[in-house]
Amino acid sequence: MKQLWSGRFKESLDDLMLRFSASIAYDQRLYAYDIEGSIAHCKTLRQAKVLKPAEAQKIIAGLKKIEQEFAKGKFQIDETLEDIHMNIERRLTEKIGPLGGKLHTGRSRNDQIALDIRLFLRDEIGQVDRSLKQLGKVLLGLAEKNHGQIIPGYTHLQRAQPILLAHHLLAYVEMLSRDRDRLADLAKRVNVMPLGSAALAGTNFPLDRHYTAKLLKFPKVTNNSLDAVADRDFIVEFLSFSSLLMMHLSRLAEEVVLWSSSEFGFLELSDRFTTGSSIMPQKKNPDAAELVRGKTGRVFGHLVGLLTVMKGLPLAYNKDMQEDKEPLFDTVDTVKTCLDVFSGMLKSARFHPLSPEALAQSGFLTATDIADYLVMKNMPFRKAHEVTGKTVAFCLEAGITLEELSLPQLKKISKVFEQDVFEVISIENSVAGKNVYGGTAGPRVKEQIRRLKREWH
Repeated sequence: MKQLWSGRFKESLDDLMLRFSASIAYDQRLYAYDIEGSIAHCKTLRQAKVLKPAEAQKIIAGLKKIEQEFAKGKFQIDETLEDIHMNIERRLTEKIGPLGGKLHTGRSRNDQIALDIRLFLRDEIGQVDRSLKQLGKVLLGLAEKNHGQIIPGYTHLQRAQPILLAHHLLAYVEMLSRDRDRLADLAKRVNVMPLGSAALAGTNFPLDRHYTAKLLKFPKVTNNSLDAVADRDFIVEFLSFSSLLMMHLSRLAEEVVLWSSSEFGFLELSDRFTTGSSIMPQKKNPDAAELVRGKTGRVFGHLVGLLTVMKGLPLAYNKDMQEDKEPLFDTVDTVKTCLDVFSGMLKSARFHPLSPEALAQSGFLTATDIADYLVMKNMPFRKAHEVTGKTVAFCLEAGITLEELSLPQLKKISKVFEQDVFEVISIENSVAGKNVYGGTAGPRVKEQIRRLKREWH
């Protein structure tokens, strides 16, 4: 089929080249944005008196009918046309005649696709934020519901100090809060209108680009026509945001996998978000969490891929930039799905309280509290650290826990120990003692929950 740009060409496009260069297989999902931008462009052409009012009215009516065809699944994609722009333009000309060819006056596919992607991403950012907010609220709800539950806190995946489960969950809410801040900030750079930049130099027609921006609800217009069509920073930035978000989800996914194992036993996942084994009947696998952890790699890959595409491109538009859409689309879909799956998985999960006995067996969780106790008795911290280490070593040799020590045994290690040390050894008192702002003490965690609930309302 004859291409819309074929005027200066003597030979038809090779079928292999057509398949290689076409983007219609994936950019057809932009149809609504392409039509929205075309209607705004048509109105701008009318305002500039490039189109007569009756012509503009006929073009807009034709575009709306095409949108209905898409919505009803009746639009026939022509794969011999390269992209969604040319498919819509060809269909418009079929519906209203040669007048359809006037719509492309004063624009290029270069600024047209830049507009379509910005419109698309602007909408998707809103949806991603809603899914992010939902997950944050789920975590907040779990923190509130399980407020008094104590679990071991870890460093190096070794049991370290006792903390409230709520405190641990709220750490992820803080991560998601930063993600939402980043998303809101990058939205400002997405929300800039490039149409009217044409191929690279602007247009000879007196188009009021600010009028077009107002029609499309853009607060800003791009300042430089070259940059407008060559810029994909906003996509890279979205992929960067998505990589950080997925890294946070992957960390939480790893903890879900660990916590739901027999070795940890902190968490039970719903049957609705787990799978079984084809050979081992007893298995209940945390596949939802594992898939989120796995899909993080593809999002990272999309970021590196697009950075690599863009790194050597001269101004302005280059065909390489067609490689921006598939990673963007896949990242948007992956991020939204992972957020929604995580919300469902955690909402239906159940945490198992650990008994005081189980916590007491959790690897000398209050050892640091003993060192702090000795410091409060006027012992230098380095000496207190050494004494506490010897106390732990004694327990290991005797096969007992800190809670099972007697005062005479402690006195043999250091005469500084008194009866009040047993208050410090208590798991509950250890948690309650971390009463600094941002600490794990109950009142501080409740304070965190109240603050976050206000921020995430």
